[in-house]
Amino acid sequence: MKILISNDDGVFAPGILAAKQAVEDLADVTVVAPDENNSSVGRRLTLFRHLKIEECELEDGSMAYSVSGSPADSVVAGAKYVMDEKPDLVITGINQGLNISCDVTSSGTVCAAFEAVSLGIPAIAVSLFLDPETSYKQDENGEWYIDYDFTLTKKILRDLVLRIIDRGFPEGVDLFNLNVPSNYESEEVNITALSPKMLDKKVIDNTDEEKKEIFDYPLDENQDSSGLIMITPDLIQNYEKGSDGYALFVDKCPSLTPLNVNMTSFSLLDW
Repeated sequence: MKILISNDDGVFAPGILAAKQAVEDLADVTVVAPDENNSSVGRRLTLFRHLKIEECELEDGSMAYSVSGSPADSVVAGAKYVMDEKPDLVITGINQGLNISCDVTSSGTVCAAFEAVSLGIPAIAVSLFLDPETSYKQDENGEWYIDYDFTLTKKILRDLVLRIIDRGFPEGVDLFNLNVPSNYESEEVNITALSPKMLDKKVIDNTDEEKKEIFDYPLDENQDSSGLIMITPDLIQNYEKGSDGYALFVDKCPSLTPLNVNMTSFSLLDW
Protein backbone atom coordinates (compact mmCIF):
# COMPACT_ATOMS: atom_id res chain seq x y z
CA MET A 1 0.00 0.00 0.00
CA LYS A 2 1.16 3.51 -0.83
CA ILE A 3 0.11 6.42 1.39
CA LEU A 4 0.59 10.14 0.75
CA ILE A 5 0.55 12.35 3.85
CA SER A 6 0.01 16.11 3.78
CA ASN A 7 -1.36 18.81 6.08
CA ASP A 8 -2.10 22.53 6.37
CA ASP A 9 0.11 23.33 9.38
CA GLY A 10 3.30 22.98 7.35
CA VAL A 11 5.78 20.20 6.65
CA PHE A 12 7.66 20.72 9.92
CA ALA A 13 4.58 20.72 12.16
CA PRO A 14 4.63 17.98 14.82
CA GLY A 15 1.31 16.52 13.68
CA ILE A 16 2.51 15.40 10.25
CA LEU A 17 5.39 13.47 11.81
CA ALA A 18 2.92 11.85 14.22
CA ALA A 19 0.71 10.79 11.29
CA LYS A 20 3.69 9.29 9.52
CA GLN A 21 4.76 7.39 12.64
CA ALA A 22 1.25 5.98 13.04
CA VAL A 23 1.22 4.20 9.66
CA GLU A 24 4.80 3.95 8.38
CA ASP A 25 5.03 0.22 9.14
CA LEU A 26 1.79 -0.46 7.26
CA ALA A 27 2.66 1.07 3.89
CA ASP A 28 5.15 2.98 1.76
CA VAL A 29 4.68 6.53 3.06
CA THR A 30 5.49 9.77 1.24
CA VAL A 31 5.20 13.16 2.97
CA VAL A 32 4.48 16.24 0.83
CA ALA A 33 3.20 19.38 2.56
CA PRO A 34 3.23 23.18 2.43
CA ASP A 35 6.47 24.93 3.37
CA GLU A 36 4.58 27.11 5.86
CA ASN A 37 1.31 27.24 7.77
CA ASN A 38 -1.75 27.31 5.49
CA SER A 39 -4.59 27.04 7.99
CA SER A 40 -8.11 28.01 6.86
CA VAL A 41 -7.24 28.32 3.17
CA GLY A 42 -9.85 25.77 2.12
CA ARG A 43 -9.27 24.09 -1.24
CA ARG A 44 -7.25 26.90 -2.81
CA LEU A 45 -5.27 25.79 -5.84
CA THR A 46 -2.32 27.56 -7.45
CA LEU A 47 -2.84 27.36 -11.22
CA PHE A 48 -0.53 28.68 -13.95
CA ARG A 49 1.96 29.93 -11.35
CA HIS A 50 5.27 28.41 -10.39
CA LEU A 51 5.60 26.43 -7.18
CA LYS A 52 8.88 25.54 -5.54
CA ILE A 53 9.26 21.96 -4.37
CA GLU A 54 12.23 20.94 -2.25
CA GLU A 55 13.44 17.88 -0.38
CA CYS A 56 13.66 18.39 3.38
CA GLU A 57 14.34 16.35 6.47
CA LEU A 58 11.82 15.69 9.22
CA GLU A 59 12.74 15.56 12.90
CA ASP A 60 13.19 11.77 12.78
CA GLY A 61 15.69 12.09 9.92
CA SER A 62 13.29 10.85 7.22
CA MET A 63 12.85 12.65 3.90
CA ALA A 64 9.86 14.77 2.98
CA TYR A 65 8.98 17.40 0.38
CA SER A 66 7.96 21.01 0.96
CA VAL A 67 5.77 22.88 -1.52
CA SER A 68 5.44 26.68 -1.74
CA GLY A 69 1.69 26.37 -2.12
CA SER A 70 -1.51 25.29 -0.43
CA PRO A 71 -2.47 21.93 1.11
CA ALA A 72 -4.45 21.06 -2.03
CA ASP A 73 -1.41 21.99 -4.16
CA SER A 74 0.70 19.66 -2.03
CA VAL A 75 -1.68 16.73 -2.54
CA VAL A 76 -1.72 17.26 -6.31
CA ALA A 77 2.08 17.63 -6.44
CA GLY A 78 2.57 14.59 -4.25
CA ALA A 79 0.20 12.31 -6.14
CA LYS A 80 0.99 13.54 -9.66
CA TYR A 81 4.68 14.48 -9.47
CA VAL A 82 6.58 13.21 -6.43
CA MET A 83 5.23 9.67 -6.24
CA ASP A 84 5.98 7.18 -8.98
CA GLU A 85 2.55 5.60 -8.65
CA LYS A 86 -0.86 6.89 -7.62
CA PRO A 87 -1.27 6.51 -3.83
CA ASP A 88 -3.89 4.15 -2.47
CA LEU A 89 -4.75 6.51 0.38
CA VAL A 90 -4.16 10.14 1.35
CA ILE A 91 -3.94 11.20 5.00
CA THR A 92 -4.09 14.89 5.88
CA GLY A 93 -3.01 15.93 9.38
CA ILE A 94 -2.65 15.44 12.22
CA ASN A 95 -4.04 18.97 12.40
CA GLN A 96 -3.36 21.08 15.49
CA GLY A 97 -6.94 22.04 16.29
CA LEU A 98 -10.39 20.69 15.53
CA ASN A 99 -12.09 20.53 12.13
CA ILE A 100 -15.80 19.91 12.53
CA SER A 101 -19.22 20.94 11.21
CA CYS A 102 -20.14 22.28 7.78
CA ASP A 103 -17.29 24.76 8.33
CA VAL A 104 -14.89 22.02 7.16
CA THR A 105 -15.07 23.59 3.70
CA SER A 106 -12.76 26.33 5.01
CA SER A 107 -10.28 23.84 6.47
CA GLY A 108 -7.02 23.32 4.61
CA THR A 109 -6.77 19.88 6.22
CA VAL A 110 -10.18 18.62 5.15
CA CYS A 111 -10.10 20.31 1.74
CA ALA A 112 -6.74 18.70 0.98
CA ALA A 113 -8.58 15.42 1.54
CA PHE A 114 -11.34 16.66 -0.80
CA GLU A 115 -8.66 17.31 -3.42
CA ALA A 116 -7.40 13.74 -3.03
CA VAL A 117 -10.91 12.42 -3.66
CA SER A 118 -11.10 14.51 -6.84
CA LEU A 119 -7.99 12.63 -7.99
CA GLY A 120 -9.74 9.32 -7.36
CA ILE A 121 -7.96 8.64 -4.05
CA PRO A 122 -9.83 7.94 -0.79
CA ALA A 123 -8.70 10.07 2.14
CA ILE A 124 -8.66 10.56 5.88
CA ALA A 125 -8.51 14.02 7.47
CA VAL A 126 -7.24 13.87 11.06
CA SER A 127 -7.32 16.56 13.74
CA LEU A 128 -6.39 16.81 17.41
CA PHE A 129 -8.70 19.09 19.40
CA LEU A 130 -6.45 20.85 21.89
CA ASP A 131 -8.37 21.64 25.06
CA PRO A 132 -7.03 24.99 26.37
CA GLU A 133 -7.32 23.90 30.00
CA THR A 134 -5.18 20.79 29.60
CA SER A 135 -2.99 21.34 26.52
CA TYR A 136 -1.48 24.74 27.33
CA LYS A 137 1.14 24.37 30.06
CA GLN A 138 4.01 26.26 31.67
CA ASP A 139 7.57 25.02 32.02
CA GLU A 140 9.81 25.50 35.06
CA ASN A 141 10.67 29.00 33.85
CA GLY A 142 7.05 30.03 33.52
CA GLU A 143 7.11 29.94 29.71
CA TRP A 144 3.92 28.70 28.04
CA TYR A 145 4.01 25.79 25.60
CA ILE A 146 1.54 23.44 23.93
CA ASP A 147 1.54 19.79 24.99
CA TYR A 148 0.88 17.87 21.78
CA ASP A 149 -0.14 14.40 22.96
CA PHE A 150 -0.86 12.51 19.75
CA THR A 151 -0.94 9.07 21.43
CA LEU A 152 -4.66 8.30 21.11
CA THR A 153 -4.97 10.02 17.74
CA LYS A 154 -2.15 7.90 16.32
CA LYS A 155 -3.72 4.71 17.68
CA ILE A 156 -7.14 5.45 16.17
CA LEU A 157 -5.62 6.52 12.85
CA ARG A 158 -3.60 3.32 12.69
CA ASP A 159 -6.64 1.18 13.53
CA LEU A 160 -8.68 2.97 10.86
CA VAL A 161 -6.01 2.40 8.20
CA LEU A 162 -5.78 -1.27 9.18
CA ARG A 163 -9.55 -1.58 8.76
CA ILE A 164 -9.36 0.11 5.35
CA ILE A 165 -6.58 -2.26 4.30
CA ASP A 166 -8.74 -5.21 5.38
CA ARG A 167 -12.15 -4.06 4.12
CA GLY A 168 -11.62 -1.10 1.81
CA PHE A 169 -13.66 2.09 2.09
CA PRO A 170 -17.39 1.75 2.79
CA GLU A 171 -19.56 2.18 -0.28
CA GLY A 172 -20.68 5.78 -0.69
CA VAL A 173 -17.94 7.20 1.58
CA ASP A 174 -15.23 9.32 -0.08
CA LEU A 175 -13.32 10.34 3.02
CA PHE A 176 -13.32 10.18 6.79
CA ASN A 177 -13.03 13.22 9.02
CA LEU A 178 -11.48 12.13 12.32
CA ASN A 179 -11.31 14.45 15.34
CA VAL A 180 -9.82 13.38 18.67
CA PRO A 181 -10.07 15.51 21.84
CA SER A 182 -6.97 15.91 23.97
CA ASN A 183 -9.17 15.87 27.09
CA TYR A 184 -10.96 12.63 26.19
CA GLU A 185 -12.95 10.72 28.79
CA SER A 186 -13.58 7.76 26.50
CA GLU A 187 -11.47 6.21 23.76
CA GLU A 188 -14.55 4.80 22.01
CA VAL A 189 -14.98 6.33 18.56
CA ASN A 190 -18.42 7.78 17.80
CA ILE A 191 -19.69 7.75 14.21
CA THR A 192 -21.11 11.25 13.81
CA ALA A 193 -22.75 13.74 11.46
CA LEU A 194 -21.53 17.24 10.69
CA SER A 195 -22.84 19.99 12.97
CA PRO A 196 -24.37 23.00 11.18
CA LYS A 197 -21.40 25.20 12.09
CA MET A 198 -18.36 25.45 14.35
CA LEU A 199 -17.70 29.18 14.48
CA ASP A 200 -19.67 32.34 15.15
CA LYS A 201 -17.96 35.08 13.15
CA LYS A 202 -17.87 38.76 14.01
CA VAL A 203 -16.38 41.67 12.08
CA ILE A 204 -14.56 44.27 14.20
CA ASP A 205 -12.69 47.50 13.53
CA ASN A 206 -10.56 49.85 15.60
CA THR A 207 -13.62 51.11 17.50
CA ASP A 208 -14.21 47.72 19.17
CA GLU A 209 -12.94 48.11 22.73
CA GLU A 210 -13.79 44.56 23.79
CA LYS A 211 -11.46 43.00 21.22
CA LYS A 212 -8.98 45.85 20.88
CA GLU A 213 -6.01 43.70 21.93
CA ILE A 214 -6.81 41.11 19.25
CA PHE A 215 -7.35 43.78 16.59
CA ASP A 216 -4.11 45.61 17.37
CA TYR A 217 -1.88 42.54 17.65
CA PRO A 218 -0.99 42.16 13.91
CA LEU A 219 -0.48 45.89 13.37
CA ASP A 220 2.97 47.35 12.79
CA GLU A 221 4.11 50.06 15.18
CA ASN A 222 2.32 53.36 14.47
CA GLN A 223 0.36 51.74 11.63
CA ASP A 224 -2.85 53.58 10.74
CA SER A 225 -5.77 51.20 11.41
CA SER A 226 -8.50 53.34 9.87
CA GLY A 227 -10.28 51.48 7.12
CA LEU A 228 -9.12 48.10 8.45
CA ILE A 229 -11.44 45.35 9.64
CA MET A 230 -10.86 41.91 11.14
CA ILE A 231 -13.03 38.79 11.14
CA THR A 232 -12.89 37.14 14.57
CA PRO A 233 -14.35 33.68 15.29
CA ASP A 234 -15.87 32.36 18.52
CA LEU A 235 -16.22 28.61 18.97
CA ILE A 236 -19.78 27.30 19.16
CA GLN A 237 -20.39 25.49 22.46
CA ASN A 238 -23.82 23.85 21.96
CA TYR A 239 -24.26 20.89 19.61
CA GLU A 240 -26.96 18.36 18.83
CA LYS A 241 -26.58 14.77 19.98
CA GLY A 242 -25.10 12.58 17.27
CA SER A 243 -23.01 15.40 15.82
CA ASP A 244 -19.24 15.73 15.71
CA GLY A 245 -19.35 18.68 18.09
CA TYR A 246 -21.44 16.76 20.63
CA ALA A 247 -18.93 13.89 20.63
CA LEU A 248 -16.01 16.24 21.27
CA PHE A 249 -17.54 18.75 23.70
CA VAL A 250 -20.13 16.70 25.57
CA ASP A 251 -19.17 13.03 25.35
CA LYS A 252 -15.47 13.99 25.14
CA CYS A 253 -14.69 11.10 22.84
CA PRO A 254 -13.25 10.75 19.31
CA SER A 255 -15.53 11.62 16.40
CA LEU A 256 -15.42 9.91 12.99
CA THR A 257 -17.57 11.51 10.30
CA PRO A 258 -17.98 9.75 6.92
CA LEU A 259 -18.19 12.31 4.11
CA ASN A 260 -19.13 12.37 0.45
CA VAL A 261 -17.82 15.25 -1.65
CA ASN A 262 -20.91 15.29 -3.90
CA MET A 263 -22.88 18.16 -2.36
CA THR A 264 -25.95 17.67 -4.54
CA SER A 265 -29.24 17.83 -2.65
CA PHE A 266 -31.66 15.25 -4.04
CA SER A 267 -34.64 16.50 -1.99
CA LEU A 268 -35.71 19.22 -4.44
CA LEU A 269 -38.90 17.49 -5.56
CA ASP A 270 -41.87 19.83 -5.17
CA TRP A 271 -40.16 23.21 -4.97
